[in-house]
Amino acid sequence: MDSGKIRLNKYLAESGICSRREADRLIAEGKVTVDGNIARVGQVLTGSERVEYEGRILKGMDKTVVLAFYKPRGVITSEKDNHAEKLISDYIDYPVRVTYAGRLDKDSEGLILLTNDGGLIDHMMRGANAHEKEYLVTCDKEITDDIKDKLSQGVYLPGLKLKTRPCKVSIKGKNVMSITLTQGLNRQIRRMCFEVGLNVKKLKRVRVMNITLGSLKPGEYRELSQEEIKSLWQMKKRS
Repeated sequence: MDSGKIRLNKYLAESGICSRREADRLIAEGKVTVDGNIARVGQVLTGSERVEYEGRILKGMDKTVVLAFYKPRGVITSEKDNHAEKLISDYIDYPVRVTYAGRLDKDSEGLILLTNDGGLIDHMMRGANAHEKEYLVTCDKEITDDIKDKLSQGVYLPGLKLKTRPCKVSIKGKNVMSITLTQGLNRQIRRMCFEVGLNVKKLKRVRVMNITLGSLKPGEYRELSQEEIKSLWQMKKRS
């Protein structure tokens, strides 16, 4: 592709409205126009076109923005849900539209990254890239070395009919442990703990890749520095 040209799906992703994969769907459904004409999947832009989505003129990404947000317990990881009492969007008041990269279930709390970079979202949510996510887990019973070993070796989950990847487990207290995963199955830690005889009382994500929760309190967020964003890109290129 000639220098300066860009595929339409990438342009939409860099505008922050969706991932590149979702962009192809929006284009196929006729929801995107280029210079007033219905766009085509695979279309290439030169940069001078007027691109619109649902009547809104889009601009390519001026700057990558990544926010670290402490999702409180009870908040739904969604931007729109008519049945939810609290959504992530209720807490994020930022001039640039950002979308979450990865989810946390309603009963869990902790770190979620949000960004306007669709390519970065795609990369972080692709399980094959095996990015680390670290959780602090409080259970209803004592966590023994035997339980630690079983969890770290991977646990078969009957409901999903698969065995989890090996993971890092460290006992932090009588009923508290740290678990570092490289995959993100639905309610994975809760399912794993159940299979070894534990019930999770509290689940908090404290790290995603190289970004930590730090001193953030529930409901707070901060903008990542350019050095932190650069390090995310470097991890993206290495995988």
